[in-house]
Amino acid sequence: MLHIVFQEADVSTLQKAIELDEKLNGEVWQIKDEFAVGPIADIYETEGYQNRRDWWKEVLENSPYTDAINIVDDKLTVHHLTQRIQDENEVCWIWMGQNTHDVCGYYWLMSQLKEHQGKIFVLYLNNLPFINEKGQLFYPNNLFEIQPKEFLKAKKLARPISLSEFEVDPDEWKKLCNENAIIRTLEGGKKIVGRSEDYYDAALLNLLNTESQKLSKLLHSFFTKTKIQTGDVFLVWRIKKLIEQNKIVMQGDWSKGWKDITLSLANYKQSEFYTTEM
Repeated sequence: MLHIVFQEADVSTLQKAIELDEKLNGEVWQIKDEFAVGPIADIYETEGYQNRRDWWKEVLENSPYTDAINIVDDKLTVHHLTQRIQDENEVCWIWMGQNTHDVCGYYWLMSQLKEHQGKIFVLYLNNLPFINEKGQLFYPNNLFEIQPKEFLKAKKLARPISLSEFEVDPDEWKKLCNENAIIRTLEGGKKIVGRSEDYYDAALLNLLNTESQKLSKLLHSFFTKTKIQTGDVFLVWRIKKLIEQNKIVMQGDWSKGWKDITLSLANYKQSEFYTTEM
């Protein structure tokens, strides 16, 4: 059995669950790209793949994750997966939580696996209650939020991806690829909606004023005060764009990394930016 997850933190969480139940025994592989953002036109073709890599190089520049572009080779992971799944005794379980990252990764992956229908299982843990460490009921968005022992109940949800899903879901993903929006958000179930690249800008601007604050503080405020599910590296890329547009004033040197960057709102009235509850 192979297990597929889409976030690094999910790997160790699932591995701990496997230790508790030998029936789950198998390797845990991760699809590492973040398909919820960035260009995806012709994603399975050489040109589209290279366009996406070039975009990520720009986004990752001067970030703490500069080397990430060199360790992400999901195409090779899929190649190894298709080789392994040809074994008549091998099956693959795709795990995903109720978040844009996992669902977009699922679409990208399963669209390449139709010929293995019947051997590809999905476990989508959406709108399901689990028990947290305090014994309280909660609804997780991500797999890594779930206690390992709770996965022993979740495994009962494993089901083969149906033939009809292998027809419908790749078509849905193809529409998103043709649309080629820079941001994609989850609107419930498996419904993904494309958004313009400035979709999060107002939320960022509303957390700034004319007094300087550290970039790290801005990012912390963003993730604690909004319900938006996206990565810090994408937000910093947007901040750079807002600096270019003279909406944000920056002090510091990007080449020295993020830690010394301070930001403030340009000489605008904050009321010019609407308050978002995303």
